[in-house]
Amino acid sequence: MRAYVCVVLWILLSGITLGQSSKVVTAARVNGIYRNHDSEIRMLALGHNKLRVQLDLIYEYKSSYGLMANIGQAIGEATIENDIAVFHPPDYPDCTITIKFLAGTRIKVTQDRDAGECGFGNHVFADGTYAKTRTGKPKFGLPQ
Repeated sequence: MRAYVCVVLWILLSGITLGQSSKVVTAARVNGIYRNHDSEIRMLALGHNKLRVQLDLIYEYKSSYGLMANIGQAIGEATIENDIAVFHPPDYPDCTITIKFLAGTRIKVTQDRDAGECGFGNHVFADGTYAKTRTGKPKFGLPQ
């Protein structure tokens, strides 16, 4: 009977351990440039659960004058816990942009406020799935 209890306990504890696998994202996974159409996100792991983030967002549309674009940009620090980073653009603390690291080299970005409250142009949103196009430490500042 005692052996039976030990086996059951071992199975239960093994299941608990397997269910608690960590979703830690490494600096090598974070660092780089991600693109979704013409919009771009640059990220660099800073350590201590912080990321440097730059958003260069574009909304293109056709008008009677030809192809036009509205833009939005934000640079600052995000906090990361497990595989989710949260970014509040400076000067817009009520705007929350969530970055979830997906399998492979993709990220899913969601913005919880409309573009006006994040300081972006008309119809400019960060939402979408971005694919990593460059690895390593990105340059911050003007879009490349």
